[in-house]
Amino acid sequence: MRLDKYLKLARLIKRRSVAKDFIENDRVLVNGRVAKPAYEVKKGDIITLLIGNKQTRVEILDIKENVRASDAKSLYRILD
Repeated sequence: MRLDKYLKLARLIKRRSVAKDFIENDRVLVNGRVAKPAYEVKKGDIITLLIGNKQTRVEILDIKENVRASDAKSLYRILD
């Protein structure tokens, strides 16, 4: 699954277009490296979101195509 789509489905970022903008402006890292919106995420990848002065790191636990809002938090684990 594409990185921008995963961020939207996991409810880490509200809209896919906003996720794409974040990624293109180097505010999202995958495994410590700058990624592109089309990066194929895998289980175990560490995503770092740089939002303002705050840094949030999450580990991908599962990848699903369709997820209810109530189940979205089961897709990842917050590390920090």
